[in-house]
Amino acid sequence: MKTLRDIPQIDKFLSSHEFGGICNALLTKIAQEVIQELRDDLLCKNRESFDEFELICEVKKRYLASFESSLIPIINATGVILHTNMGRSLIAKELFLNVAKVVCNYSNLEYNLEKGCRGERYEHVSEHLKTLLGVEDVLVVNNNASAVFLILNTFAANKEVVVSRGELVEIGGSFRIPEVMRQSGAILKEVGATNKTKKIDYQNAIGENTAMLMKVHQSNFSIEGFSEATPYADIKKLSEEHGLIDYCDWGSGYIPTLPYNLGNKEPSLLTFLQDRPSLLSFSGDKLFGSVQAGIIVGKKELINKLKKNQLLRMLRVDKITLALLEETIKAYLQERYEQIPTLWLLMQDVASLHKRALHVRVQIGKNLCEVVESRTFMGGGTLPNRDFPTVALHVRGKAVVLEKKFRENHLIGRIENDKFLIDFRSILPELEPQIIQIAKGILG
Repeated sequence: MKTLRDIPQIDKFLSSHEFGGICNALLTKIAQEVIQELRDDLLCKNRESFDEFELICEVKKRYLASFESSLIPIINATGVILHTNMGRSLIAKELFLNVAKVVCNYSNLEYNLEKGCRGERYEHVSEHLKTLLGVEDVLVVNNNASAVFLILNTFAANKEVVVSRGELVEIGGSFRIPEVMRQSGAILKEVGATNKTKKIDYQNAIGENTAMLMKVHQSNFSIEGFSEATPYADIKKLSEEHGLIDYCDWGSGYIPTLPYNLGNKEPSLLTFLQDRPSLLSFSGDKLFGSVQAGIIVGKKELINKLKKNQLLRMLRVDKITLALLEETIKAYLQERYEQIPTLWLLMQDVASLHKRALHVRVQIGKNLCEVVESRTFMGGGTLPNRDFPTVALHVRGKAVVLEKKFRENHLIGRIENDKFLIDFRSILPELEPQIIQIAKGILG
């Protein structure tokens, strides 16, 4: 065994045949870190000696580990379909394979095949989206926060934007409407009260420097009880009377009828668009069920002005996003909702979930778990305070210990009333064999 005086020099250490001729900056960096840790341990008397072969093995182990992907697939068994921390909407494998044909080759991203000249990247989704939503024009940016920023900067820089106090929201990542307005150059004009904002409040706020009347979706909270919100039709009418732009940040929008009466308090995109907002933006993921994107729809003349803003080049989406979004929109047009996993999971009835949970229980062992009914939420800043039924497996045992063991095997469940649950509302059927294997490995 070797001691402090025997610690090898880096260049001599790396020349060992054990490294198989590998010699690069990354290996050198890792070797330096390992040797420094060894030196510190010896100086602090945490260890008295070392074996050089073990030292080589540790460097090789860390070197190989550095090339493992930090993004790995996990099983979302929390019951929250749009789990923000787990990537929100899923993409169907069939749609992804269709997209692979495009993204793995050169494509006509900005090339007009008919005219043989430069084309526009947004046209690949705009025609389908215009058909689906019945709007004049469409623009896609990298997320809805970008959409809000681009719209405010284009039409309201150094001008006032009127917003209800009850809509000055903060969503995940400390994204606050007042801060976004300030960064965009717009001037916030608050109106109404937290729980009530009337048409007269908007009207009284309009002045010489007003550019826009804006409505913001409350996203991840709701105001109940003694409350009142101004109908968007009234906001639009006021805007037209005063020559202003009306804009709605809808946050998350859905198309088909939602189950469990979830759409009672929130209209679908198609219903809301009947008010013909001048501009409306929403997320491409979340309830729409596609990739992260900010989708802006509305009047063609206003969309054209957005396209001329130099900021758009910094906010535009790439070919992968456009290709995946196009596939999702085509699935909507053909009403193939099974190809939109977010909607498929939401639309599963309790009986189907119960049958799946029973099957998995039998495979794991009836004495180790039981099927229970519960409630869950959509997540992702959508449908706030609106729960709906779900079915889960209660795995018997100490909940905290089980949660940790399953998490270490990349299955994320939830603890409810001191019970560890595997919730089938957010689990695709093809993952069930993997769940069974994990559970058997943990439970024996």
